Amino acid sequence: MKLEVVRFQCGATCTIGELMVDGEHECWTLEDVVRPDGVKVYGETAIPFGTYPVVVTFSNRFQRDLPLVQNVPGFDGIRIHPGNTAADTHGCLLVGTGRTATSVTESRLAFNALFAKIGDAFRRGETITITYKSGDA
Repeated sequence: MKLEVVRFQCGATCTIGELMVDGEHECWTLEDVVRPDGVKVYGETAIPFGTYPVVVTFSNRFQRDLPLVQNVPGFDGIRIHPGNTAADTHGCLLVGTGRTATSVTESRLAFNALFAKIGDAFRRGETITITYKSGDA
């Protein structure tokens, strides 16, 4: 399974994008601010552009299984989970069925649909990757 986050609105407080699953629109995304290479503000920086493996593991913070983005240089514990604003992300990827300039909406609905697909792929033993790229790329 190939997940792709296309970042198209990088603002002062958050980054809005589109999540594609195997080339098809799945939902909208919200992340922390994209910063220049080498610049990181703890808990307020989007992960670097690139492709990373995704697995499903138990999250102690959320007390449930969640997708975990692995091998991100300088980042640990990057999850895909429900949430609506930059205050909810702490470096993670939030998903929603709708979007505004600074939030995603109906995040639990979007997450549940996405997690069903990721969970099925993970149980089948498929390789799951997520690519973060600019909408300008």
